[in-house]
Amino acid sequence: MRKLLLLLLSGPLAMAGLPALPASAAPPQFQSQSQSQSALRWPHGARVAVSLAYDDALDSQLDVALPALQRHGLQASFYLQLSHPSVERRLAAWRRAARQGHELGNHSLFHQCSGSTPGHDWVTPQRDLDHTTAAQMRDQVLIANAMLYAIDGQRERTYTVPCGETLASGEDYLPLIAPAFLGIKVAGGALTARAALRPAAVQVLAPVGLSGAQLIALVRSAAAEGDLVNLTFHGVGGDYLSVSAEAHEALLAYLASHREQYWTTTFRNIMRHVQAQNHRSSAP
Repeated sequence: MRKLLLLLLSGPLAMAGLPALPASAAPPQFQSQSQSQSALRWPHGARVAVSLAYDDALDSQLDVALPALQRHGLQASFYLQLSHPSVERRLAAWRRAARQGHELGNHSLFHQCSGSTPGHDWVTPQRDLDHTTAAQMRDQVLIANAMLYAIDGQRERTYTVPCGETLASGEDYLPLIAPAFLGIKVAGGALTARAALRPAAVQVLAPVGLSGAQLIALVRSAAAEGDLVNLTFHGVGGDYLSVSAEAHEALLAYLASHREQYWTTTFRNIMRHVQAQNHRSSAP
């Protein structure tokens, strides 16, 4: 981690300065939107917005998922755990992904999850969310934003909650970090209806082991039942919690061949669009 910080702070963006800390009050995009959501429209007449995301900064995402996205001309979001070895080892590749139009999102410094959750035997004591305070999580997440700025030069950021768990030592830490983000993804499901879209708590599904046909069915159901579909992958053709490269390829091919129906882009672009629509609909 120390070496990575030195790499980032000695890079071409070192003199640009770090992002300012957020104001204590939540910005407009986190206030009530029950009225403005009804006027929301996706670009180019698309029926559904699709966010494809990839968590944890895994090698298979750079080796398999990213080339597939490039072949199909689709943009996606990569949520980096900043302490993961691949961030330092493959820093140039992550920077290149950002230059290609993909989003580098915040997935915290250390991926703290609750050690008391069944099946979480892999959680180490120093990274146990049960023994991390909400204030510590706030500080770490904001530092992660500064590190991401040093990588890609972007100030607007979105966040995906590690393991979907928001209680740090029993306190919800999301209200402490919400002002720093355009949007935050939490566990819950793939589909979000327009009227229920809350930028500080957007539902996401992490598919594991699904076939291409099953992934396509998830997206197709969004067209009939919702307005935004959020899929977050981990391994693609390797690593862990994976889907096969073939299943992933089938989903991308489907989305690329139905661009008139599905607006597939980064989560940051989606939340920028939501914010802009809300401002226009609330203007006098």
